[in-house]
Amino acid sequence: MNRTREGRHIIKRIIVRGVLVLDTPTCLGNGDAEGATDMMLLLDSISHNPLLTGSSIAGALRNYLHEYQCNYTKSESRDNMAAKLFGDLFAYKDERNKNEAEKIALRKKDSQSTLIIHDAIGSTIHNVEIRDGVKIDGATGTASDKAKYDLELLPAGTKFPLNFELLIEKDKDKDENELKQTLALALEGLKNGEIAIGMKKRRGFGRCHVDEWQVWEFDLTKHSDRIAWLTFERPWGKPYATKLPSDKLLSNTHLQKLKVDKPDKRDRLFITAKFKLASTLLIRSGQDLIQNKSSPDVVHLHSYRKDKPEPVVSGTSLAGVLWHRAERIVNTLDKNLQIVYDLFGFVKEESKQAKASRLIIHESLIENTVDIVQSRIAIDRFTGGAYNGALFQEQPVFGIDKKEDSQKINKVKDKSKKSSNISTNIAHIKLELELRQPKEYEIGLLLLLLKDLWTNDLPVGGTSSIGRGRLQGVEATIVWQQHKWVISEENRKLLISKQDKDEMEEFVKKFLEQAP
Repeated sequence: MNRTREGRHIIKRIIVRGVLVLDTPTCLGNGDAEGATDMMLLLDSISHNPLLTGSSIAGALRNYLHEYQCNYTKSESRDNMAAKLFGDLFAYKDERNKNEAEKIALRKKDSQSTLIIHDAIGSTIHNVEIRDGVKIDGATGTASDKAKYDLELLPAGTKFPLNFELLIEKDKDKDENELKQTLALALEGLKNGEIAIGMKKRRGFGRCHVDEWQVWEFDLTKHSDRIAWLTFERPWGKPYATKLPSDKLLSNTHLQKLKVDKPDKRDRLFITAKFKLASTLLIRSGQDLIQNKSSPDVVHLHSYRKDKPEPVVSGTSLAGVLWHRAERIVNTLDKNLQIVYDLFGFVKEESKQAKASRLIIHESLIENTVDIVQSRIAIDRFTGGAYNGALFQEQPVFGIDKKEDSQKINKVKDKSKKSSNISTNIAHIKLELELRQPKEYEIGLLLLLLKDLWTNDLPVGGTSSIGRGRLQGVEATIVWQQHKWVISEENRKLLISKQDKDEMEEFVKKFLEQAP
């Protein structure tokens, strides 16, 4: 069958460049089954620097535009912004029960992508992060058998130079403004950090942003622009490459017009909550980024921020904690566990079914902390003495907020004094949750989970049986559609308006009454 196409008559080329900066660790796997970890990083074969493929960038941008216009659910059509910018192959889906002439007519409606996206080779990385993950058995609260895995991650701060080229065809120049506005919307999403890349994006990985875009527009119907494009950034073309970047593509007027014509249809609930540590916190890390001389057996999870390891609460750890508490609440109220699976997603190996999580949980930094090594030992319950060879060391995070506290802790570390006088309730943690297409009874369940975190009833991390991982609520903001609720606490007293209290209580009632 002859499937040749006529060449595209391009009359304009718009080049867009910017530098993508990772805000959180990112997993760009190479797909190899064998390696030092279960998921190795994808590297360029020549420079051995991290590689971000154009197909990955295109997929992220296309998905963002589709969600923006269709609110996560509807399938794409030819009229969608994403299809017009990235092309479509819808005809092949409609070829069943069609004769040859009808198939050819359908295929003529298909289109190539008008946006060329180049592969991006990242900056040299000196500190690759290794993250361990494990599946927890909800019945026992322990790790499931053979369910441990590890990932290689690019550290936050890794940079990728992005290079896009938008093509305007002669026969489609009437769509030029719409294509420009659609591209500008996607670029704004990257600039505002709304588009993530890589694996486990719904657990805090892959968050990124672009600080500034540079745009060059070449009108190929003009001789000067043709020469400028041909000699653009060529060593032999410097005398001719006089085209300066422009910001017309990203002007506010273009974006405002597009947002009026095609408003954001995403239905999302945002919960931003600030906590302080009511105890020490220990989320086990398989990699010691601190590398101090004490070399404890267990260290708290750290992640690079500006080339410096900082303590974090990972999105995967918090998701596991919330998941199992949600299961307990649902089982206690004799509800259907499908509520939990709809929120957190699921994978069924037997039936080969899977569903992505609708609850996005971001990774959070822990501010104002210090690391102190603590020694522990296993006790023989029969004799009351110590087990031989059972001494081990742990390094959780402690909270501080004053120079005096820091000086006290340094004295403790230097002179090996007891740490009972160290304040451990001041480290701040900012948790960010996003629920897509929320139902009112699901909001009620999330409020119950937030309440358990707020009141120290739901610990985070390991060794919770000895009092670690307790959080104390400071303030929270909940935003859904045009509504905003604010909760704060002062001197152990909850501050919330009566109207906000009644409205949030109504969500909990709907969970009790309407949840299946």
